[in-house]
Amino acid sequence: MRHQIQIKRAYDPPAAADGARLLVDRLWPRGVARTALRLDAWERELGPSDALRRWFGHAPERWAEFRERYRRELAQPANRERLRAIAERLVREDVTLVYGARDPEHNQAVVLREAIEALDGGPAAARISGQEPPRPARRRASTARAHARPRAPRRRGGRAKPSATPAARSRSRR
Repeated sequence: MRHQIQIKRAYDPPAAADGARLLVDRLWPRGVARTALRLDAWERELGPSDALRRWFGHAPERWAEFRERYRRELAQPANRERLRAIAERLVREDVTLVYGARDPEHNQAVVLREAIEALDGGPAAARISGQEPPRPARRRASTARAHARPRAPRRRGGRAKPSATPAARSRSRR
């Protein structure tokens, strides 16, 4: 029998039904003592990268793109092993993924739970394992010019403006 995986804010009090509590943030939640969280482990490496975390900024309009980018990070071999370890832990006990974000629907713990559940199979499992299913072929434009970006007009001779050269600037100052 497989146990449940749940997510919970770090600011919510721990419960006996939580099972193993794993903090899945790269940063420690502000204002919470280590003893108050009653953690079994801090899976800091499973949190989104600093660059991704800063880009997302917990803006709901960026949620779909954040999920895709974060899934790509989770597809790295080291992260796949960590996900498998959590999935194996689910065989023995319930697991609670603890996070510090305010939004219960738009945070990394939601994506992590999906990724761990996807290890059992299905199309999401292929994304996590790094073996994406084949994508449909893209349609090509009838001509290359149809989607070409407009170019800026070129100067004759392909040289820089005379005033832009260091010698020309020193002459203009005299």
